[in-house]
Amino acid sequence: MISFWRTWDKKKSKENYLIDGVVIKVNERRLQETLGFTGKAPRYGIAFKFEAEQVTTVVEDIVFQIGRTGVVTPVAHLRPVLVAGSTVSRATLHNEDEIRRLDVRIGDTVVLQKAGDVIPDIVRVLTEMRTSKEKSFAWPKRVEGCGGDGSIERIPGQAAWRCVVSDSFAQTQRKFYYFVSKKAFDIEGMGPRVIDALLDAGLITNFDDIFTLKKGDLLNLPRFAEKSVDNLLESIEKSRDVSLNRFLVSLSVPQVGEETARDVAANFGTLEKVMKATLEDFISIYGVGEVVAQSLHAWFLEKENKQLVLRLQKQVKIEAVKKAAASSKLTGKTFVLTGTLVGMSRDEAKVKILANGGEVSGSVSSKTSYVVAGENPGSKIDEAERLGVPVLDEEAFLKLF
Repeated sequence: MISFWRTWDKKKSKENYLIDGVVIKVNERRLQETLGFTGKAPRYGIAFKFEAEQVTTVVEDIVFQIGRTGVVTPVAHLRPVLVAGSTVSRATLHNEDEIRRLDVRIGDTVVLQKAGDVIPDIVRVLTEMRTSKEKSFAWPKRVEGCGGDGSIERIPGQAAWRCVVSDSFAQTQRKFYYFVSKKAFDIEGMGPRVIDALLDAGLITNFDDIFTLKKGDLLNLPRFAEKSVDNLLESIEKSRDVSLNRFLVSLSVPQVGEETARDVAANFGTLEKVMKATLEDFISIYGVGEVVAQSLHAWFLEKENKQLVLRLQKQVKIEAVKKAAASSKLTGKTFVLTGTLVGMSRDEAKVKILANGGEVSGSVSSKTSYVVAGENPGSKIDEAERLGVPVLDEEAFLKLF
């Protein structure tokens, strides 16, 4: 495989199309199913990228972009340059630590490449080309676009900064973009331009306002004809039925992406149970860490968020997670998985437990029925011994079925 990759690294420039790497996959279906997926990609395939094309350009300015969860990201505005087949004029600088590491200044000549041949990334600054006219970039205390007085704060334990006030227009805008996206409610025809027009006209201020829009509201907006209004209203109606995991994704809870939303939905089954969950309930979910659990718990504790969810429930139908008809062999039993299993992945073991009426937790407690230990188990074994929880090896675990 490495030899094949090296061969094409030499041949790629001779073709009349761009090649950025070689994809290698496990070819046997049984092994593909065993390896499974992460939240966004198969574990049975990987892209072997070639070394990225690098070009030089000039940093003309550094500005801030505000994300839907309030995180502020510095973005370099560049002198437009062609790299890997497209013209680039923007590149994220990630965070304060990255700006300091690069020592990037406005006016600097920099080396640019596309990370993975997709995302523009500044590799280094050509300090030998400085003319003394470059301007050092000072990290601000306030960012225009944040709410209130624009104050920002560093997120504890992270390199990222965020707006202190979480209701700025820029954040609201991006949250709406995400709410209607394919990952969430998937409202066809309601892209950023439509959202911006609705926000500017004051027709929407909260997510539930989308579902109260009337034909007369939309016809008054510029560039909205009767047919396009009818199509948009039809899309809104179609989106009223939503799965629990996509509903959770739509809320823009910090730290919660598609995979976490699926885990939470599968664990609780209904929105009512999610809203009543304690911090310990969230932490116990297999695949959910303490930081994510704290974020979820804190979000659902806030009065405004609770009210938003209740209003949305009046407008949409949230489908509960239907568990497959399960055997009752493990009813009332809670399992914790640790280490590497030989005959199956931990995800497969989780599915097997759930299909037989059991539950899977991410942490050991006095309520744990069994800890299933594969090769190289972690500290959960020590916790099980301390609490007197039975530990099963893979063979003993399979005998339960």
